[in-house]
Amino acid sequence: MYRIAVTNRHLCRGNFLDKIEELAGGTKYDAIMLREKDLPEREYQILAKQVQKICRENEKRCILHQYWKIALAMGHPWIHLPLPILSGLTKRERSFFDEIGSSVHSVEQAAQAEELGATYLVAGHIFSTDCKRGVPPRGLGFLGEICDSANVPVYGIGGITEENEKAVTEAGAEGVCVMSGCMQCTY
Repeated sequence: MYRIAVTNRHLCRGNFLDKIEELAGGTKYDAIMLREKDLPEREYQILAKQVQKICRENEKRCILHQYWKIALAMGHPWIHLPLPILSGLTKRERSFFDEIGSSVHSVEQAAQAEELGATYLVAGHIFSTDCKRGVPPRGLGFLGEICDSANVPVYGIGGITEENEKAVTEAGAEGVCVMSGCMQCTY
């Protein structure tokens, strides 16, 4: 099972870069997605360089999020883009990346993301999570539909724990994305 740690420095207990070092140096996660979408681009770029360095030193994949021009300027091959941003890129702009992920919330969005060149999808939210408090989870049935319709790997996100991650892969997902658990040390 492939596990992606998704960052949110607002959830982090302690020093954020220390947390990145811990995640990158451990064996639980295969990749770290730097998802700090509230940062202005310049601040994100500074942080991305720091996180990229930590990941490189620990031989851990670092996936940048949202700011594709920063990833391009850094020569960074892995990017995760919200569907509206992905749909705004030209085919040439997309061609600069080895891997492009996109978050999807329906079978239609999954098909659109694939058509636009997404090489993997993140589908959610699967279980109840404090990050989406009050919003009903889409559930394992939803995840199964996305996995059945997709021609690229799918990762489940939202309320993922050690206890329920197996159900996510049994629904057809390649793996999981974990935010709260990895930032708060509960998973």
